[in-house]
Amino acid sequence: MTSIGERVPRKEDPRLLRGLGRFGDDQDRPGQLWLRVVRSPVAHGRLVSISRPNGAQVVTAEDLPPGLRIPVRLKVQDIDLSDHLQPVLAAEEVRYVGEPVAVVLADDPYEAEDLAELVQVEIDELPVTVDTAAGVRAAEFELGYGDVEAAFGKADHVVQIEFDVGRHSAVPLEPRALLADVDPSTGALQIFGMTKVPVFNRDVLATMIGIDENLVHVHAMDAGGGFGVRGEFYPEDFLVPWLAWKLRRPVKWVEDRAEHLVAVNHSRQQQHVIAAAFDNEGTLLGLKDDVLHDNGAYARTHGIIVPELTLAMLPGPYRVPAFHGRIRVMLTNKTPCGTYRAPGRFEGTAVREQLLDVAADRIGIDRVELRRKNLLTADELPHTRAMSTLGTDVVLDSGDYLGLLDKAMVEADRLGYLSQLESLKAQGRKVGLGVAMFLEKSGLGPQETADVTIGTSGDVRVYSGGTSLGQGIETILAQVTADALTVDPAVVTVINGDTVLQPFGGGSWASRSTVVGGSAVHRAALAVRERAIRMASRMLEVSEEDLEVSAGTIGVKGAPGSSVSYADVAKACRPGSPYLQPDEPAGLSARRRFEVEHMTYPYGVHVTLVDVDTGTGRVKVLRYLVAYEVGRAINPTLVEGQLLGGVAQGVGGALLEEFRYDEAGQPQAVTFMDYLMPTAAELPQIDILVAQDAPAPGNPLGVKGAGEGGLTAAGGAIAGAIRDALGLTGPVGRLPMTAERVRGLDKEGK
Repeated sequence: MTSIGERVPRKEDPRLLRGLGRFGDDQDRPGQLWLRVVRSPVAHGRLVSISRPNGAQVVTAEDLPPGLRIPVRLKVQDIDLSDHLQPVLAAEEVRYVGEPVAVVLADDPYEAEDLAELVQVEIDELPVTVDTAAGVRAAEFELGYGDVEAAFGKADHVVQIEFDVGRHSAVPLEPRALLADVDPSTGALQIFGMTKVPVFNRDVLATMIGIDENLVHVHAMDAGGGFGVRGEFYPEDFLVPWLAWKLRRPVKWVEDRAEHLVAVNHSRQQQHVIAAAFDNEGTLLGLKDDVLHDNGAYARTHGIIVPELTLAMLPGPYRVPAFHGRIRVMLTNKTPCGTYRAPGRFEGTAVREQLLDVAADRIGIDRVELRRKNLLTADELPHTRAMSTLGTDVVLDSGDYLGLLDKAMVEADRLGYLSQLESLKAQGRKVGLGVAMFLEKSGLGPQETADVTIGTSGDVRVYSGGTSLGQGIETILAQVTADALTVDPAVVTVINGDTVLQPFGGGSWASRSTVVGGSAVHRAALAVRERAIRMASRMLEVSEEDLEVSAGTIGVKGAPGSSVSYADVAKACRPGSPYLQPDEPAGLSARRRFEVEHMTYPYGVHVTLVDVDTGTGRVKVLRYLVAYEVGRAINPTLVEGQLLGGVAQGVGGALLEEFRYDEAGQPQAVTFMDYLMPTAAELPQIDILVAQDAPAPGNPLGVKGAGEGGLTAAGGAIAGAIRDALGLTGPVGRLPMTAERVRGLDKEGK
């Protein structure tokens, strides 16, 4: 019996489709207080006073323990960001519109909202900075290897472009929600609604409140999407539990959509000046990039990992003999930034692939051929670059980049992309084809822990440190467990994100759930299987070598009637069993940890066909193909689903979504009237080609993460297609390619 590789239906779907999911806003407790956040209406100013309406429970920074700031979760580059961390509530100065300055508590959510509107915040306004280059420099660092100056000095062609990526972020179906309940006798906190990294959030919260982490129980929850922005530690993640603990009453907060657009982590905003050196044959000799990264008003939990990933992943899947990148992380009076699906790689891929398109035209070589010429070959892998990111050395593991590019182009031709392009051109339409290669990263450690237990009914339970963000982790981990135990996935129940049931979990982020979490589950399940065989050998009085496992039964080879089930073995593992040896632990279970020193690097190709209406500036995506190397697909349907969803978000970031600010720092996209997202009408049928030709050598399952590949190259592919459609000689210059910008480009082209 095997489960890995099968298109097993999602175990999550029966409850979710019946409305039986357990989301943050579903949680209520008798006597709960409702919390509403009062936010700064100005982008920068000195906080003078905060009024308290009669009878209202209003909490300001004066009421909190002194000096509370939200720590960085991932520290990189040995850069101290402590001077730039966000306070839980602004005490003396506000730095962006939407910054929390107070909270109001009431017995009813509508009353809380009404009272919050009555709170008067007096602020002496200060000069506002929205221009990235004029911001405060929070960090600056360089990454690279090789002699870049020598490479550019001997080049026959040097191509340089400027390219900006606009500010946008994730908009999950479900905004944030949090409920904190407290045991009045012990002070223990029950937290509902924290996702993504519950163990880290538990530890931060316990430290900030000053209690033992075992008094904080973060419960497993469903979530209507994560995408990097959900589940980090925000001011509300302290305020709600702290007030519950202090008042000894349940406290609940639910974010509305207007709050979400100014409060959660923004992402992406970067300005690049990038150059490449080539010889006369189009061989890449060197690459360099100078980047300005707008991080908004503060350094939040992600610190500077997005700018680090931008530089470390910029060379992509190409043979780049020499590389140098410099990045300056600037603070402005805007919402602070963090990660959003494919952080740093969406930006860097868009910039690099646009540079290659421009270079191909200037050198006089086909765009695909230029890429083919400069891709690392399978014989050159593994390939080490003298850089590190996220605390791990960059070692590109297994792959066949050339082979996947060729497969993608053959598939695009078979599906009619090229013939449709020529047909529409013949009709006088402004159509263009975009091709973009990308390299991803996945499986970040340092560890993940999992428990697997078989009960006396034969049912299997898995306790994982991952979290359910909609990615199908319950199904994947059930398949991994079922495969190791040779049982039906239907008997496996997976519980993720509960800090009592799994106190050592690393969470779900960085496309690590299957790679690291799945490997930990695999190890734990194999350990349970080994223990079951050992116990069965005592029960059946035969050697372990004479036993085989099939469909949840352990039997003697060649003796069909001589067997025991996992349920029988679980009963034999109870205390008092004659089969247990002295001091041998009871129960049929195991806890195992999987540790990794290096990430694994999936990769792929995006091919898209667009139609540009130069009169209106509208860009219509006609066709879209994603070819992606996943190493090994535990469940191909779920891999395809991840890629489909990523493309949808990529189209939004490439064409529509942007947070803009006026000179006073006032956000100009605070509703869906202004923050535009793609609907079904803006998306074409998306073609998917999942490759499993290069299993990852660094984990026992051979898997590579699938969470971000549908998004990573969308900006690069769509920008390339628009450039092709308009016949530009230079770059499109900026994402998103809004209608206004497309019209401007067309005028430039003419």
